[in-house]
Amino acid sequence: MDNKSCIRQQADIKQINRCKDTVSELNESFDYLANGLSLVGNSVRLKILFLLFEEKRLCVCDLSDILGMNISAISQHLRKMKDRNLLESDREAQTIFYSLTAEYQKMLNPFFEILDKSKFLETV
Repeated sequence: MDNKSCIRQQADIKQINRCKDTVSELNESFDYLANGLSLVGNSVRLKILFLLFEEKRLCVCDLSDILGMNISAISQHLRKMKDRNLLESDREAQTIFYSLTAEYQKMLNPFFEILDKSKFLETV
């Protein structure tokens, strides 16, 4: 590996300290965001999150039918996301409905807006 060093004439100490403070203050937020994004990197989970974002709530059977996957596989994905607080559930009789938590609804909104824009661009 090439060993390249940084050669700067003068460090902006105010900028460096300001950035250090900001990163330090946001440390828990970075952890929270990283927690969610680590799960979103999976294509199936991203599809599930998108569907829940669009439809607000769905049950495991709905997701199984939509994605063409067995209920067991969908349930495993839902469990991982629920355990990491991306999803919440609500039971009605024998059916459990899943939805995004408010925090992740806000966090994922910009990503899903990109999908909507690219869907729009494909039709033009």
